[in-house]
Amino acid sequence: MLKKERYSAFISYFSENMPVAETELEYENPFQLLVAVVLSAQCTDKRVNIVTRKLFPFFPTPEHLASSNFDELFPYIRSVSYPNNKTKHLLGLGKMLVEEFNSEVPSTVEELIKLPGVGRKTANVITSVVFNQPNMAVDTHVFRVSKRLGLVPQKSKTPLEVEKQLVKFIPKQHIHIAHHWLILQGRYVCLARKPKCEECKITHFCRYYEKNVLPHSVENPEKQG
Repeated sequence: MLKKERYSAFISYFSENMPVAETELEYENPFQLLVAVVLSAQCTDKRVNIVTRKLFPFFPTPEHLASSNFDELFPYIRSVSYPNNKTKHLLGLGKMLVEEFNSEVPSTVEELIKLPGVGRKTANVITSVVFNQPNMAVDTHVFRVSKRLGLVPQKSKTPLEVEKQLVKFIPKQHIHIAHHWLILQGRYVCLARKPKCEECKITHFCRYYEKNVLPHSVENPEKQG
């Protein structure tokens, strides 16, 4: 199957079967989403949501973070991964938002990555989800699933390489939602250690299935049942 055919099949399937796909992080405004995404680095959305439900009532604005300190903030986020670093990042993020961005979450990747704890992936999430820009955030799920499906070359070694490929071939109007399609596929079906190929509905255009599963099924048809 040609790459263009895979992309076409990918867009067609998810447009029909998952027309609405959103982040599973809980938030009410751009600031809350920014904090949640910073906390989600190498941490599950489920854990982050547990933390932010208690955090946001006490730290609802950048000003609250800016005027806080390590000992005050740390207890609220101690159960996430790397809480020490993330506490420092959030304190610095709050101060920079207040001092340099008039307490508003900036709308460009270039500005966002200036904030402590905000890398390209986080910046792409914010600009895509909040500002509907055609940016592709590549986390571990997007990286893994896009390679398994054959949407990007197997030789792609970095998130940036994967991002450039996806943005190049996915129509602009679908980029922001395609990010969520790939994440949800990776989170619930195309698992890292053992993909659930027997449950997957998109094996008809999946390179991993084509190369690693289908040949064994053909050789041993009795295993198909």
